[in-house]
Amino acid sequence: MKPDNFPKEIRPYLQPSHKGRLIYRCLGCQGEFGIEKLAYVCPECGQILLIYDQNFDRLKEIRGECWQQIFDYRRMLNIDALKGIYRYHEFIGPVIPTEAVIYLGEGHTPIIEANASLQDEVGLRFYFKNDGQNPSASFKDRGMASALSYINFMVQKGYLSDVLAICASTGDTSAAAALYASYLPGVKSAVLLPHKKVTPQQLSQPLGSGATVFEIPGVFDDCMKVVEALSENYSVALLNSKNAWRILGQESYSYEIAQDLEYDVSHTVVVLPIGNAGNISAVMSGFLKFYETGIIDTLPKIVGVQSEHANPVYQYYLEPDEDSRKFVPVAVRSSVAQAAMIGNPVSMPRVIHLVKHYNEMAGNRRIFFVEVSEQDIMDWQIEANRNGHIACTHGGESLAGLLAAKNRGIIDSRDIAVLDSTAHAIKFAGFQEMYFQLKMPPDYKISPRQDLINTPVYLHPEDLVKVPTPGQPLNGNDLKRFVARMAQEIAGRLELKKV
Repeated sequence: MKPDNFPKEIRPYLQPSHKGRLIYRCLGCQGEFGIEKLAYVCPECGQILLIYDQNFDRLKEIRGECWQQIFDYRRMLNIDALKGIYRYHEFIGPVIPTEAVIYLGEGHTPIIEANASLQDEVGLRFYFKNDGQNPSASFKDRGMASALSYINFMVQKGYLSDVLAICASTGDTSAAAALYASYLPGVKSAVLLPHKKVTPQQLSQPLGSGATVFEIPGVFDDCMKVVEALSENYSVALLNSKNAWRILGQESYSYEIAQDLEYDVSHTVVVLPIGNAGNISAVMSGFLKFYETGIIDTLPKIVGVQSEHANPVYQYYLEPDEDSRKFVPVAVRSSVAQAAMIGNPVSMPRVIHLVKHYNEMAGNRRIFFVEVSEQDIMDWQIEANRNGHIACTHGGESLAGLLAAKNRGIIDSRDIAVLDSTAHAIKFAGFQEMYFQLKMPPDYKISPRQDLINTPVYLHPEDLVKVPTPGQPLNGNDLKRFVARMAQEIAGRLELKKV
């Protein structure tokens, strides 16, 4: 739809005009620094950063109802830069001109309501938000669209040249980083993966996008330490969620939920895996921004989920006394929720800061953390997909977390849950295969349920002598007999009735 066809009162807002003044702010010493240089930690105290808009209060001069209309009308625009996460440009990257925005089709993934059977089994109304329908098949594209748009802007301004983008990954980050970097001429990418800890599907993605891929011993936390050392000593662009621009992009997840629920989140619960803690930080930050500008009038509940095999955030919040809490990294064990197998989340300081602020703004506790077993993660992923979803193992973790939160009384019958399925199920098909073939390694502590196992049935009746083979098709009566005999066999197996 062309801008001239929109209502006159909305036209001035269709193209973003807010002039943000973005700065890095340290979560430790509260120091503030310009964004003209790539920065990941405070140069004064070494603490992690968040990005703030010093002109944010100007956004409050527009009524919340007007913002709702602006975003709803922008849905109909055919301007590439505003089709994805930058529909919410004023809240994500108000210093980045639209001509610098990188859009590869990310964002605005659907929320799909669970069918009646699955909702009855869970005992609650809920949706999956399928972030596996992003370009690289995971939610990481949201942050990469932001981080690479910022890099593109810096290159255009002459602040950067000959960029090497680098990240540590459990799979999805590397796929997204390599994809978005490959779109920008002059930007190369390198990724570090823990050896044998990434699925074959995920490994193929950065290789296909032309990234230099290094597999190293250890787990993600070890890869992250190496990448941090590189970013501290060499001229590279770090693309992990330590990069605050990643957090900005991932805030779009909150904005989309609010918009898809018509800005009424009064009885909404968002359930998501924690992993490196960047996503839950972004979701909290996004809802806070919409709340402070009156776009939503309630802060929804948020439930962060961790496996028993990688649970440092859950362990931290087990202590009810805020002053007595002490964060202790954990040694992770094997998890089917592979991307969440992180024992020392980079964004933990952001989580601590934002949880406190979020609960204070809400006036009561709205952020919760639960722990689930590997068995429940795998079982609920398969249950979800048997009911029409495309949930990855992390989507299974979210569904298991929903049940855990419900059992603890965090969620009541009035609540409607939105569950984060962070990636496409195909990326983690190997775990399903091992489950069905009774080949789950013992360290996962998963015993496949017989009622969930599904394997192909090979049919070749003994009385059927002639069958087709590649390059040697059947013809005539042989083909007729083959078709009739196979149809008869399948009908018998399925107990079909003749018409």
